[in-house]
Amino acid sequence: MLTETKKLEYYASIPSLVGISPYFKAKFFEFLNYDIELFFNSGQKELEDFSLEYPDVKIPKTFLEKKSKINPQKELDYAKSKGYKLLAYEDENYPKLLKQIPDFPLALYYIGDIDSVNFDKSLAVVGSRKASENAKEALGLIISQMANTDVTIVSGLAYGIDAKAHLSAIKNNLKTVGVIGSGLDFEYPSSNKALYREIKEGKGVVISEFPPNAAPVAYNFPLRNRIVTGISSGTLVAEAALKSGAMISANLTLEQNRELMCIPGLISNPNCEGIYHLIKNGASIVTSAQDVFDCLGWELEKNEQEICLEGIEKNIFDTIKIEAQSFDGLCLKLNIPSGELMVCLTQMELKGLIKQVNTKYYISN
Repeated sequence: MLTETKKLEYYASIPSLVGISPYFKAKFFEFLNYDIELFFNSGQKELEDFSLEYPDVKIPKTFLEKKSKINPQKELDYAKSKGYKLLAYEDENYPKLLKQIPDFPLALYYIGDIDSVNFDKSLAVVGSRKASENAKEALGLIISQMANTDVTIVSGLAYGIDAKAHLSAIKNNLKTVGVIGSGLDFEYPSSNKALYREIKEGKGVVISEFPPNAAPVAYNFPLRNRIVTGISSGTLVAEAALKSGAMISANLTLEQNRELMCIPGLISNPNCEGIYHLIKNGASIVTSAQDVFDCLGWELEKNEQEICLEGIEKNIFDTIKIEAQSFDGLCLKLNIPSGELMVCLTQMELKGLIKQVNTKYYISN
């Protein structure tokens, strides 16, 4: 009888089948009745039987050779030594939506708190790596309107829109999932290292279908995109040139029969050409979080955080809660020295409790 450890070892071997078509792996796994032991120990006879039932699915010539060179125990032991966990197809935490795409991954490596992530209300966010400040601001505003709900933001941990999506999720008390185009040994791009670590340390999960030591090469990223969209109920596009990775993700969203939404931008911006092409072809226009909720038919649950404040911070918060106040107004109402008040206000802004708009302080979302 197959032990749980041995089963995990077989699943841990799947990411190392680099270069083998995900579609073939998924279809062959289905053909073998989702039996991972039979998949790993398959030979020429199983492939011949498979070809009779699936004549249109190309069998990679190197499949058996690559599989024979993998040591499943070694793969799993290495992942464990690095603190990585394995999400197998039959795991209860494996996203249900991801099982529905034709080229689903049989196994994923991850790091972070997967139990806290709500995959039933996950929104993919994609867009330009060289995003305009206008697009980033619009996306940040929309995600801020989702604050403290059970929505999960999914993106690819790249520059630009991806990074903004993850950061906005964290800032607004939402869980976030980063799907990367390399193994978990790499934190790429290097400018996002702090973001990687914040996600891994409790704000969500970082996921990869590649072996831990796989470098971030160009071939990996289109494969990664199908997981970003496949995990999600819908995809929100924030800036996309006509020929871009974001447009690839938009097309994948439609192929996967998921909802496609776009944030409109400046018509003079070349990075918005893809946006308006998608809108003209039926993508929904999003200018607020409510548009997303309506498009996906979501009813939201609030995850309100209890705010425990004392002393001057509590007095400031209680005053602003009643009515927005200017700095001078707070000085007068609370009778606090201006220097001390400025320090407290700055600390409360950094904590995300309050925000300053023009000359007045408001309660933050």
